Amino acid sequence: MSEKYDTTKVSDESGDEESNVSLKLRLPPIEIGPNENRLQYGYALWFSRRSVGKQSDRRYAENLKFIGRFGSVEQFWSLYSHLARPSELLPYSDFHLFKNGIKPMWEDLANRQGGKWAVTLRKGLVNRCWENLILAMLGEQFMVGEEICGAVVSIRFQEDKVSIWNKTSSDTATTGRIKDTLRRVLQLPSDALMDYKPHNERLKHAIIKSQSEGAVKSTF
Repeated sequence: MSEKYDTTKVSDESGDEESNVSLKLRLPPIEIGPNENRLQYGYALWFSRRSVGKQSDRRYAENLKFIGRFGSVEQFWSLYSHLARPSELLPYSDFHLFKNGIKPMWEDLANRQGGKWAVTLRKGLVNRCWENLILAMLGEQFMVGEEICGAVVSIRFQEDKVSIWNKTSSDTATTGRIKDTLRRVLQLPSDALMDYKPHNERLKHAIIKSQSEGAVKSTF
């Protein structure tokens, strides 16, 4: 029997009716053994999979499943070695690796004023790129202080994506440094497709959409 986690059957360990996206806010501190190599930050790993087509933000939150946390090099490898590789996941599956205390959602306070660099990958590259990305993040290779929030890998039918989220989209010097580091750690060619998206643009769109839907309902 495979020792890899079945990411499609991760249970909701929160024990209440709320989405388990709030689970980590109630967890105790991560314990680090005396012989373990502590990371600068603790991290939480999440998994999600959605059906093809559009989904609401509420549905997105409901799809997030908590996998585990770690705060040391040893704890990371213990978790990571039991995970399916991204290429083994079904389409529209995502892994979300975020600093402990930050929800993998753009509405989270730490993410709201930030954005993400996203890189589109042809099939066959995602495993290497995802591992290089998260190792660079855990190893503090981006050298931007506390700006990094987390990283996501997204599996799709024709292509895959990896992205790194930061706190302040308006800080062009920081976003530029993140871009340069991302290109280096992923070993990307100069013409690779990289796209930066501020989260507040999505927030504005959501507000406008909500107001529009409310106006339509009021006419009936």
